[in-house]
Amino acid sequence: QLHIVQSGGGLVQPGGSLRLSCTTSDDKLDNYAIGWFRQAPGKEREAISCINSSGGSNYADSVKGRFTISRENVKNTVYLQMNSIEDEDTAEYYCGVDTWGATCEGQRLGREYEYDSWGRGTQVTVSS
Repeated sequence: QLHIVQSGGGLVQPGGSLRLSCTTSDDKLDNYAIGWFRQAPGKEREAISCINSSGGSNYADSVKGRFTISRENVKNTVYLQMNSIEDEDTAEYYCGVDTWGATCEGQRLGREYEYDSWGRGTQVTVSS
């Protein structure tokens, strides 16, 4: 499995913005689908966004219009830009990599089991 490194979490006020990053030095991510998941305390991990090797992206309804996923291949990094952050966005955010490259096609977000490499997570806490 790839060693996935995440960064960008922290404390943010409602209405604020954060950008999360996901990268690895083990392999090129260009041909892999990348997913962002989040898990709030006592809740199930949920898929919120994904991006495929062509740059196509999908979003859960809960974040659509507020979050943007992107990839910068020269930096081997995938980002999650979080805007208009709400209290309900408080969670641990995880980056998953599908080295099989078969997820995030069409309107699919991909399921947790489809991602075989994971970052350790980064905490996003929304508080005023």
